[in-house]
Amino acid sequence: MARIAIPIGEDFEDSEFQEPYDRLLKAGHSVVVIGLEPGATVRGKKGTATATIEQTAADLDPADFDALVIPGGYSPDHLRTDEDVVDFVRRFFESGKPVAAICHGPQLLIEADVVEGRELTSWPSIRTDLQNAGATWIDEEVVEDDNLITSRSPEDLDPFCEAILDRLPLKIGKPHRETIG
Repeated sequence: MARIAIPIGEDFEDSEFQEPYDRLLKAGHSVVVIGLEPGATVRGKKGTATATIEQTAADLDPADFDALVIPGGYSPDHLRTDEDVVDFVRRFFESGKPVAAICHGPQLLIEADVVEGRELTSWPSIRTDLQNAGATWIDEEVVEDDNLITSRSPEDLDPFCEAILDRLPLKIGKPHRETIG
């Protein structure tokens, strides 16, 4: 069983938080929602999902987690101004463990200064920001570069979640997904 951190703030993309969160829990993993104020409830920009912040990044050590998943929406833009969140993302990325970001999520990776020389994808409006930060932007549903997993949009959630789950240890005796065939 893996322990996954999900940094989130107001106006996150509802499905980009909820679907990975639910699938990770269903696979038997532990998920910790991190943000700016413990106990605060943050809302998705479409109003279909809410999340309660469990801990702040300042109170956590990346060594205590196996993966980091960054949802998109406006949340990354809100979080990128918090030095503790940015520092947590940077230190986590440097650990070499899986870091997954979807849609606008790579904004946090840009702020953490970890995209130079990497191949990524994102929502199209983040493309120039990534290129200016030294990344190579690729228009594919999932782009994997070493420990980095990125996707473009909610339409890519299924392969995005599969890529994350493929990088995590399986719960003993149970596969993380159904096998077809």
